[in-house]
Parts: sequence; C-alpha cells; structure tokens
Amino acid sequence: MKTPASTPAPGSGASVARDESTRDRVARSILTNGPSSAAVLAERLELTPAAVRRHLDHLLDEGLVESREERVYGPRGRGRPAKVFVLTDSGRHAFHTAYDDLAATAMRFIAEAGGDDAVTEFARRRVAEVEERYRDLLAQAPEGKKTEVLAQALTADGYAASTAEAGHGAQLCQHHCPVAHVAEQFPQLCEAETEVFSRLLGKHVQRLATIAHGDGVCTTHIPGPAPVTPVTDGESARTAR
Repeated sequence: MKTPASTPAPGSGASVARDESTRDRVARSILTNGPSSAAVLAERLELTPAAVRRHLDHLLDEGLVESREERVYGPRGRGRPAKVFVLTDSGRHAFHTAYDDLAATAMRFIAEAGGDDAVTEFARRRVAEVEERYRDLLAQAPEGKKTEVLAQALTADGYAASTAEAGHGAQLCQHHCPVAHVAEQFPQLCEAETEVFSRLLGKHVQRLATIAHGDGVCTTHIPGPAPVTPVTDGESARTAR
C-alpha cells in the first residue's frame, strides 16, 4: 500500500521502504482477517505492540483505517469492548476494491426501468454462475466441512473468507467485498448471495452484518445440527405406555 510521504533524508530510503512494507502488512492483515485489535495484529505479524501502534497511527492519519468498538454477537462480557481497526473506503481502494461507476449507473437504470423486481432478478442471475461453480465442491464435501469448503472457494474468488465456531453453528466471514459500494445502494446483491449460501449448504442461514452497511466484515450465521434433548426416565415410561 503506497501512501503519500515526505521526501526522505539522505540515507533513510531503506528505512522508509521498510516502514511502507510493514505498514502494508498491517493493512493487508486487517483486510484478510477483518477488524483487529493492535494486540492481535502484533501477535499475528510478530511485531512489537509499539511498532504496530506506530503504523496504525500513520494509517489513521492517512484515512486508510479507522477505529471502532468491537462488535460482539451474543452475550457481552464484563468491561469495555476492545478497540479494533478496520479499513476505510479509501483503504479498500488502495487494495484495488472494484468500484465501477458504470455498474452503479446500469443498476440504477435497471431499477428505474423495471423496479425492485428487476434488480432482484439481475442480482440472482449474477450469483447463479457462482452457485453453479460451487455446487459440485459443496456436494463432495463431508457434511461437517461444507462451510469450510465454501469459505475456501470464496477466498479463491477474492473474498478473503474464513469460518469460526459460534454457539450451535458457525459464522462465515467475508473480509473483502468487490461490490461493496454498489451493494450500499442495492442490498439485493447481498440478499441474492445469502440465498445461494442457503441453497449450497442446505439450511437456512442468516446474514448478521455486511461491509456494504458499514460493518468491518460480512458475517453469515450457519446453524449447526439441532441439539438433542435428553429423554428423562418419566418421559421414557410415558412413551412405553
């Protein structure tokens, strides 16, 4: 990630280059892994906390990252939420986020000419090709690995996806969205993608957060197997009768 910098003093070129390279690693780690605290970044990149904070301060000054309180899904523990850092729109642009003015204009034309139904149909056709490519991969995956396989396929397509356990299920996290700016105006794109996930995984999934709506990562909850309710001795006796 190249950012504006003042002219280096003689002999300082190597130092500036190292700083830019490390700063790029910090920003890329946030892109790939989603909202991250300074402590997590330091551990992940094997840097000192002081070094990470210095690079984060620079990225904040350049408007490439911003800090916010960590969002917690589920019961919140004691104490203040941790401060995490996320890429801004400018930061995402630095990593070649696709924002096509022509695509946005075309979507507006579709909306004006055919209404919301036309936009929804376009969104569904757009993800149909993705669903077709992923179908065989998911069909061949073991039941307990389908979400992981989906994340791997999304990552190969540039979505920097990962999975995490969450209660009785898992969360599918997409840390990058190439159409985030268009999806801000047309949420049908996100809705069509969620429908595809549901069909591919064979279960109802729920979108919890999206980059297009200002979240640091697109998060989809994937429910796990229904918990088995233990049968008491009394219930067994009644069933037997």
